[in-house]
Amino acid sequence: MTIARKVLSMGVAGSFAMILAACTTGGPEAPPMAAAPKGVEGSWIDAKGTGLSTFTGGKFTTVATDTGQKLSDGSYTMTGATSVEINGTSLIRQTPVSFNCLLISTSQLNCTSSSGQNFVLTRRV
Repeated sequence: MTIARKVLSMGVAGSFAMILAACTTGGPEAPPMAAAPKGVEGSWIDAKGTGLSTFTGGKFTTVATDTGQKLSDGSYTMTGATSVEINGTSLIRQTPVSFNCLLISTSQLNCTSSSGQNFVLTRRV
């Protein structure tokens, strides 16, 4: 066998081995990606970090982050693709609460109370 043939056959064998290795050793699989949050479902925290609101299945509850005491609860309705109407009761004051919110992004909810007070909630991951 001539030198050229030996070099060519080693090159072909080496290439085949590399292709075969690439097909059989893919390494560890990447973990599945988490589903993107939909609407307001999930947990949201206020800008001061004092209240944690959880929205699930049309109901909401807000608790104090330091004590876990329930502050308010009620219901919510999506009134559009990015707008939500929230109605409930402040358990501290025993008064009704009402908010209209706009889902700015998957992680930011801008809200205005019925009295005109503005606040921002951030999705808690």
